[in-house]
Amino acid sequence: MTQSLLERRRIEAEFAKGLFDTLAEDLGRERAVAILTKAVIRLAETAGEKFAEQTRGPAQENGPDLLAYAEILPIWQQGDALAIDLKLREADRLEFDVVRCRYAEMYRELGIPELGAVLSCNRDKAFCIGFNPNIRLTRTKTIMEGGDHCDFRYAVRKEAEP
Repeated sequence: MTQSLLERRRIEAEFAKGLFDTLAEDLGRERAVAILTKAVIRLAETAGEKFAEQTRGPAQENGPDLLAYAEILPIWQQGDALAIDLKLREADRLEFDVVRCRYAEMYRELGIPELGAVLSCNRDKAFCIGFNPNIRLTRTKTIMEGGDHCDFRYAVRKEAEP
């Protein structure tokens, strides 16, 4: 039986909490957050690169498009981990709201709600960059940080944009 991503994140969070507590004790909380953030971002970029290598469909001049990227949504939703309200799914734009996040609920249950954004939300932009550096994610709020939903808005960057 395949482990859900939610369960994998639970196991990672339990380990990360122990590591974080030790780092915070030795280096201070701010430095511990910075180190954990850096590690999570690196892991997410690598995961995005691997997912891009596995995507089906024609190779794009500017990398895989957002239709290919959207193929990961069911994986993120396994085990009812996320409830998503899909707004738009096109090659150059993908928009959805997360209206329930069991990841946020899990971090609260584990007693580490303050680490949820570091361990999960930080992954989103980094995964996107690893998948295709021409894709940009705009998000103005998250459930993890107290919002009523998370607003994910992806767009393929035009060549003239920085």
